[in-house]
Amino acid sequence: MTQTDVGAPHADGAADPHPEPRATKNENRLAAPPSPWAEGVAVWTGRVLVVASLVMLVSFLLRPAAPRLTRAIDMTLGFVSLPHPTLFSVVLTAVIAGAVMRRLRAALWFIVLVWVVPTAVVGAVVAIGLGIGGSVLDDTADTGSTTVAIASAVFATVVAVILISARRAFVARVRPGAWWRAVLVLLAGLAVSVLVSYLLLDVMDDTSDDTADRVNWALSVATGTSPHEPPFATDAHGPHWLVLVASVISTLALIAAIVVFLRGRSRNATEDLEDELHTRRLLLQYPSEDSLAYFATRDDRSEAYSANGEAAVSYRVVGSVALAAGDPIGDPQHWDDAIAHWLDRVRRYGWVPAATALSERGARAYAKLGMSVVVLGDESVIDTRTFSLDAPALAPVRHAIAKPHREGYTVRISRAAEIDPEDLAQLVHEAEEWRHGEERGYSMSLSRFGDPRDPRQLIVSAYDAEGRLRGVLGFVPWGRTGVSLDVMRRSPEAVNGVTELMVSQLATRGRALGVEKISLNFAMLRGVFEQGERVGASFGARLQRRVLLLGSRWWQLDSLYKSNQKYDPQWLTRYLATGTVSQRTAALIAYGRAEGFVPEGPSWTRRRDRAPELNRSMSREVVAAVLEQESRLRMPDPPARRLTDQQRARVDKLETLRAAGMEPYPVGVPRTHQVGEVTEELLGQHVSVAGRVVRLRDLGGVVFAVLRENSRELQVIVTADRAESRPDLFRRTVDLADTISVTGDVTRSRTGELSLHASAWTMASKALTPPPDKFRGLVDADSKARLRHVDLALNAAPTRLLVGRSVAVRAMRDVFAAHDYLEVETPILQTVHGGANARPFLTHINAYDMDLYLRIAPELFLKRLAVGGFQRVFEIGRNFRNEGVDYKHNPEFTSLEAYQAYADYTVMRHLTREVIIAAAVAVHGRPIAIAPDGSEIDLDVEWPVVTCHEAVSRAVGEEVTPDTPIERVRELCELHDIAFGPDETHGLLVAELYDELVEGQTTFPTFYTDFPKETSPLTREHRTDPRLAERWDLVAFGSELGTAYSELVNPVDQRDRLTRQSMLAALGDPEAMEIDEEFLSALEFGLPPTGGLGLGVDRCYMFVVGATIRETLTFPFTKPQSRT
Repeated sequence: MTQTDVGAPHADGAADPHPEPRATKNENRLAAPPSPWAEGVAVWTGRVLVVASLVMLVSFLLRPAAPRLTRAIDMTLGFVSLPHPTLFSVVLTAVIAGAVMRRLRAALWFIVLVWVVPTAVVGAVVAIGLGIGGSVLDDTADTGSTTVAIASAVFATVVAVILISARRAFVARVRPGAWWRAVLVLLAGLAVSVLVSYLLLDVMDDTSDDTADRVNWALSVATGTSPHEPPFATDAHGPHWLVLVASVISTLALIAAIVVFLRGRSRNATEDLEDELHTRRLLLQYPSEDSLAYFATRDDRSEAYSANGEAAVSYRVVGSVALAAGDPIGDPQHWDDAIAHWLDRVRRYGWVPAATALSERGARAYAKLGMSVVVLGDESVIDTRTFSLDAPALAPVRHAIAKPHREGYTVRISRAAEIDPEDLAQLVHEAEEWRHGEERGYSMSLSRFGDPRDPRQLIVSAYDAEGRLRGVLGFVPWGRTGVSLDVMRRSPEAVNGVTELMVSQLATRGRALGVEKISLNFAMLRGVFEQGERVGASFGARLQRRVLLLGSRWWQLDSLYKSNQKYDPQWLTRYLATGTVSQRTAALIAYGRAEGFVPEGPSWTRRRDRAPELNRSMSREVVAAVLEQESRLRMPDPPARRLTDQQRARVDKLETLRAAGMEPYPVGVPRTHQVGEVTEELLGQHVSVAGRVVRLRDLGGVVFAVLRENSRELQVIVTADRAESRPDLFRRTVDLADTISVTGDVTRSRTGELSLHASAWTMASKALTPPPDKFRGLVDADSKARLRHVDLALNAAPTRLLVGRSVAVRAMRDVFAAHDYLEVETPILQTVHGGANARPFLTHINAYDMDLYLRIAPELFLKRLAVGGFQRVFEIGRNFRNEGVDYKHNPEFTSLEAYQAYADYTVMRHLTREVIIAAAVAVHGRPIAIAPDGSEIDLDVEWPVVTCHEAVSRAVGEEVTPDTPIERVRELCELHDIAFGPDETHGLLVAELYDELVEGQTTFPTFYTDFPKETSPLTREHRTDPRLAERWDLVAFGSELGTAYSELVNPVDQRDRLTRQSMLAALGDPEAMEIDEEFLSALEFGLPPTGGLGLGVDRCYMFVVGATIRETLTFPFTKPQSRT
């Protein structure tokens, strides 16, 4: 049970008479199409000959029963220059009709020279005889016969002129040597027919004793002409059965000649190697999306290449049909050209064009060049990224593999190159022993399992509990991340389910091997089975399915469909393309022959596909050439990077440095001091420093360079009077942004600037990218974020911010450490998103085949630690929220969350103020924050504490409390142009007013407390008003810096609130939290009264230094350059 394609290795078919698969000089010039007139003559000539062969067959069969009718038919055929009806002439006419429809030019000249011209010559002789008085004519010739002969000659002349004028439509050629081989076979067979006819006539005939008459009679019946008409006219007579015997012998001779004529010659070993390497190069350089692409390397395939050789159609000739298998290979941009050259070759040799098992993309390419496309079937593909044995649809597979599991079966998956050659040979031998009967020759099988030319073949083998081989699957490469089924064998002693076990193991473990797609079998006409099985299927659909089920008794149509369907695969439609609709029958017959569905002829009729040298054994040179190309092209050279003129000049300086004996990227350089350590105290001392060149001046005899390290700068002087400092090399190779090490004496320049007079220098790291323009620099925020390394290296301000952030975070940690908090870490990958109302990031873990979220808050895990007895815990870590990006929001940010048992939100408020003031002191040296306008804000005062409703009341100019009617709250929202939903509650409306009118207008750090309960699903009710929650938000300069709760510890209330949140999520709210059963289970174990705190570390630092969030992040997120 394997896949089904075209071109089996043992199938009969004509060889490609064109041995050079690459486009030759002549092939690059596509033949001009014939005129409509010529094409019409060719079409109608073929049709007339088909009808004539049928008429001749009827005449031959009816001759004993209706002699008058057959005599009239004979006269009509003779008039139109067609031979006397015999079995031989019937076959000959049918063969010539087929050759005409294939546009063989030899068929045209055969009709003209063998049938038409002799008739014209005879008529001309008769006419000449009449013109000179009839003396040359037989005395017995009557006037009617003479008239018919002349009329027939005129008709033949007209036919000859028409056919010759249409000769451009007959472009097909035959292979060299085919004619004389076929003629020798035909003449030998005719000689046997003549000899047998003569001997039998000599025994049976008593009407003539003349040897010449008997020879002419034997010649006439052997060649299918009338014994009573020229050129073999005779008075001898023979019985009808003797005529039949002679016709049969001659017909067999003609059939043998046709087979020899169509049989291809063996190919040259050198040509085969070149073809194979060329085909493999295309597969490696242009990984195909078609799972059948690798089968283009089959030993029975030929290729028609595009003009530039970068694309090809892989095909095989079966009979008179050129079967292209799968999509073209190579560069898709040149598929059209490859198909055009293939069609040109098809026309040149008179084949029927057909392309089978095409993907939709391939079918469109063939249709674009005028071919007729129809659905052929479907290919089953397993995606290992989504495959799961736990899926309900895979219940039949789970049931099938249960027995092999119980029996202790194991599965091994390896590439052919990873298996010891002796073990591989043994595996192949055992797999061959399991095969019963002759291989049918599926074309989706390479028919060379274990061949050293296929090192990337993936082999899946199953072994029983005793280690005996019980099943084998072989897969060929499919692009970079797929495999396509090649071989499927199982031992007769294997338990049921071993094949399912191997397939499921590959689908499950394949991801670890880099396999994402598995192409299994091809189900022909799958759509018919599927539609016929549906409830309410039409009578026509059910009838078609029943017909296919009947055919499945011989051709495995239904069994292939069902054996693949149980894996719940993706079905990819495959198509058949033919030159015309009328050619589909010939294409399907050839397809059946190629797949082994149609019986083959004897072996002597088949072509030898590969050169004998390659068929007997692959030489070491051939295998070495294939493997060398495989290893070289599988990992192609990286594309050359485009360099600017400045970058190219810097790259050239690398070689200049190496030529001078200086490594541009050494493992180490001299460095005794940091740049900032070189002060006046070191005047006159010999030191070594290293830093980046930020300024450079060449004054001829002296070069000044300024080095920067950790925001400190030092001038370096390189003078010509110190040859050991190599000033010329310095001048030619040192550029701005290079990092260099300089050794010299600490001195002062003429202007009194502290400097280092170089006595030696070395390159520490050559910069290949120049710095920004020295006047404009990095002018916009996006450039600064994208080139963060440049901004940090060349500008002091972002460096100070980054250093200050580190200092601030350390101070925050110190405060918690002083209060006996334990710093912990909780998971970032989480199975549910909870802890806050926010849209999460979704990812997938292949090891468990499940979706996960990047955490939006660590809250639930920290509370579980509190349940576990950790009374004071905190975490500083990354959170991720898939929301907007602006001056105060980033999708990835740092938060600080802390929980203290037996505390409430008031305790956490005092702790928060202490933490932020400590960070400010660490950064500035005193408790201040920098406002957006640059002014200082004194933090060493009490920070206001205002309830949410009080703040809203101040903003709207009237008192708003939980008792205010909801209608009035809605009116206030409308009055201030605040949008709200019809289902929003009183608390949510108050929150809308707070967000729009309070938060953005707050400057000095203020604690807003006691928010409506429905806005805080994880917060406990207020101790005096159950409509409120014990929560505060810290706001400053229009941004929320943090929040704290008196945590909800009632598990019943918490479950109710999270359940309501999950219902919102089910209704489509992406920010609503999901139910975390593990958290609720922990809460039910008992959480003591707890205060919880959450601070945005980025926001707090922004507040302290007066910067935006992008300025305070080490590497703020930016879109890739190509997508900006």
